[in-house]
Amino acid sequence: MARRRSTTTTPAADVPERIVDIDVADEMRGAFLEYAVSVIHARALPDARDGLKPVHRRILYAMHGMGLRPDRGHVKSSRVVGEVMGKYHPHGDSAIYDALVRMAQPFAMRLPLVDGHGNFGSLDDGPAASRYTEARMTSAALLMVGGLEEDTVPFVPNYDDQLLQPEVLPAAYPNLLVNGTTGIAVGMATQMPPHNLGEVIGAARHLLTHPQCSLDDLMRFVPGPDLPGGGRIVGLDGIRDAYLTGRGSFRTRATTRIEKVSPRRQGVIVTELPYLVGPEKVIEKIKDAVQGKKLEGIADVKDLSDRTKGLELVIEIKNGFNPEAVLEKLYRLTPMEESFGINNVALVDGTPRTMGLKELLTVYVDFRVDVVRRRTEHRLAKRRERLHLVDGLLVAILDIDEVIQLIRSSDDAATARQRLIDVFDLSEAQASYILELQLRRLTKFSRIELEQEQGELRRAIAELEEILSDELVLTKLVSGELAEVGKAHGTPRRTVLLESAGSPAASATPMEVADDPCWVLLSTTGLLARTTTEHEPSRSGPRSKHDAVVAAVRTTARGEVGVVTSRGRVARVSALELPTLPDTNDAPSLSGGAPVGAYLDLAPDERVLTLSSLAEDSPGLALGTAHGVVKRVTTEQPKGSLFEVIALKDGDEVVGAVELRTGEEELVFITADARLLHFAASAVRPQGRAAAGVAGIKTTADAPVVHFGAVDPGADGIVVTVSGSADSLPGTDPGAIKVTPFAEYPGKGRGTSGVRAHRFLKGEDALLLAWAGRGDARASAANGVAVELPAADGRRDGSGTPAQRPIGGIGGW
Repeated sequence: MARRRSTTTTPAADVPERIVDIDVADEMRGAFLEYAVSVIHARALPDARDGLKPVHRRILYAMHGMGLRPDRGHVKSSRVVGEVMGKYHPHGDSAIYDALVRMAQPFAMRLPLVDGHGNFGSLDDGPAASRYTEARMTSAALLMVGGLEEDTVPFVPNYDDQLLQPEVLPAAYPNLLVNGTTGIAVGMATQMPPHNLGEVIGAARHLLTHPQCSLDDLMRFVPGPDLPGGGRIVGLDGIRDAYLTGRGSFRTRATTRIEKVSPRRQGVIVTELPYLVGPEKVIEKIKDAVQGKKLEGIADVKDLSDRTKGLELVIEIKNGFNPEAVLEKLYRLTPMEESFGINNVALVDGTPRTMGLKELLTVYVDFRVDVVRRRTEHRLAKRRERLHLVDGLLVAILDIDEVIQLIRSSDDAATARQRLIDVFDLSEAQASYILELQLRRLTKFSRIELEQEQGELRRAIAELEEILSDELVLTKLVSGELAEVGKAHGTPRRTVLLESAGSPAASATPMEVADDPCWVLLSTTGLLARTTTEHEPSRSGPRSKHDAVVAAVRTTARGEVGVVTSRGRVARVSALELPTLPDTNDAPSLSGGAPVGAYLDLAPDERVLTLSSLAEDSPGLALGTAHGVVKRVTTEQPKGSLFEVIALKDGDEVVGAVELRTGEEELVFITADARLLHFAASAVRPQGRAAAGVAGIKTTADAPVVHFGAVDPGADGIVVTVSGSADSLPGTDPGAIKVTPFAEYPGKGRGTSGVRAHRFLKGEDALLLAWAGRGDARASAANGVAVELPAADGRRDGSGTPAQRPIGGIGGW
């Protein structure tokens, strides 16, 4: 057996050397056991009664002694640390300051005990040094130390036996459950999540009145933890296990929502993270997963958190990926979902115990009943002592002249005291109190006040004696005090409890968006959107109160469409980048669409006219310019994102473009001087993109083309014309509107002047707006509000009727 030789020598030469043999194994075993016990009791594990470790308890007691109440100013944290370290806690200042900081962090404590002023850290960064921060107690901390002066808890000597410190704090609420704890001892550890104050107090009060209640009864009050940062707890089976046995686990998830973060992209907005998880940690894990090819579909991550709106983490999703599927991977690969292991280990009578919810509450409730009993006994003793003195004083005041004569005739105070005791049958305390009596107390009103005080003391003593003599009254008092604490300091639940993570279908969502057929729509106010279904949007459903559709092109979710502008250019736009409209049988409304300017850069005088499918099997695109030029463009499309489809002359611009469906449509020109010409599309030969087109309608310099469109053969087409003054500002003159069946206008050859389409009245000299197309057309004002069109009157050269408001555009496809 290994042994160590211990040698002891003395200065005297005549004293022999003394050598003691010690068993090394026994020595190591004893030393380790002492160390383990010291760590368990003095540092790592909380007391089940007040839920505090020694360092936290000593910090609160020292701040209480320094008078750092919530209604007083803050002091330097280093001053508090020095007070604690010098008087009660003989350890390093860093350990004390770290404990103080945690009690001040609202993201770590459900009910902070320290009111910090300065940088006390965040979920990602540590606090400033103690010399830079200030602290004082919170109102919740006052509840922890309230009643210390009334002999509510035992006191023990400090580390050098110079001072006394409380063995435990009175704790007016179950702090261990409310704020939770974490600690690593020798051979054991504790980890307890925070809970809601109101819920825990409700369970404690129920246990007070129903000691034999079951765990299910208590879980009606405490369904699960309530974390300071909110979030979601997924799965409740582990919580019940922890409440039953003291050990269990649960998963916490971030609170998220999916929404448009830009006109072109969707994103995941994170507003709450799991307990003690910071946004920087999440961002770092997302970047690592993206770089390691474990996570796809992430375009960018931005931290927009601030002190005003709180946490806001924006995760942009690439086009073509399902946000729900990406979110599921974020849960799996990042700290946006974390597991919390519950291990309810705390000290009970100095012994570590693993306890369930009922045991924890029972320990606290028994302790609180004992605190209130000791407080009541202390108050009863104080009031009895005071009543004893008041009784003696009243005896002296009744015979005050004799008392004064007796005192004056005495040789010294001791003699006077003894004579008072003998003559008036007083106690020594009463006699001493009378000797200290001030002359001002000898008035008539002093006697009345003493008699009132005597009556109040007797009533108070009777109430206190009733509390101590009846356990039911004592229990009711404890329950009432708990209810007052819950009412004053309780807050709503922050954490949402979920039975499960969701349906299996949600986790099985494919990462990439399927290339399903859809329709891309363009509105009169320049908004773009796409549908989620293959069927064509309704033309005959209930009319929308907002906007009107001017173009609809069939494509696929991962396909592209062309946007045709007044400069004769076509820009490619991905359908995936467009907002998605809900599937409905009503006529589509693009009020939730995105402006076309978010997808392409337009010149100041450039306008969006229509959409093109870019399909190779399409009959192509027909264009009409302000100078009366018409052109059919071949279906050959370049690979660039922006290309020209017509060579315009100086001063000319495209006023209309039509996506041909069959190639047999009637092309329609309408000029500012109210002339209409239509001819078959087959009369125009398709040309390449560099061609300038051919003559469509004869125009004059002061009467350019105001509309170019097409009408399907055999369709019930209409012509809408709005007349007014050419000198009026755009959008200010409602004008006169007329709707005429398209069949009323005879066809003419290409390159001719056409026929009259509208008769001007007095004050009218031009068409402000014109449109030709299907009979289910819809109009809208400049702000997108729907405008009703009058019925077709059948007179092609008639005049219009006054409109109610200016029309901004007419839609139909």
